[in-house]
Amino acid sequence: MNDAFIVSFCRSAVTKAKKGGFRFTRSDDLAVNIIKALLAKTPQLDTSLIDDVIVGCANPEGEQGLQIGRQIALRAVGQSTPGVTVNRYCASGLETIAIATAKIRSGMGECYVAGGVESMSQIPMEGYKLAPNYMVASEHPDYIIGMGLTAEAVAKKYNASREDQALFAPLSNKIASKAKQNNISDDDNV
Repeated sequence: MNDAFIVSFCRSAVTKAKKGGFRFTRSDDLAVNIIKALLAKTPQLDTSLIDDVIVGCANPEGEQGLQIGRQIALRAVGQSTPGVTVNRYCASGLETIAIATAKIRSGMGECYVAGGVESMSQIPMEGYKLAPNYMVASEHPDYIIGMGLTAEAVAKKYNASREDQALFAPLSNKIASKAKQNNISDDDNV
């Protein structure tokens, strides 16, 4: 079995939906810019060796639809590199890394670009036309639950108190602020 490694990474900042700095930015444009920045900081990578661009998207509809993974691959890497969209709702981006890892370990490829893209400003939170199957919903009323209820279940399972969560929540911003004050570069944040 082959070993799989993450050799480089890049990300955007996270901003508030409908109000943040990316509220007018298309998801595909955002992802293309990030992948181009990733490739620029990894000049030793021959892009012709990329086996696939795997893109996770929780709501692949509207401008995030139409096989956004392929659209991003075309613009960021080139016509000869395929692209695919993965949907596992909020875990979509993480799932792409698992898929790339599994493909490398099983010998189905050697080099993948994997990650997620989403704009909660450009796409409504519930999507454009949420239409769950009535029969499934009547037999399994919790088959679609929001992240709020998921968070409650995880907190209960791992005994994460409200107080612990309140202490943990601002840590990322504090670390980023301290890094900025100390002129520490964040080359991975595009």
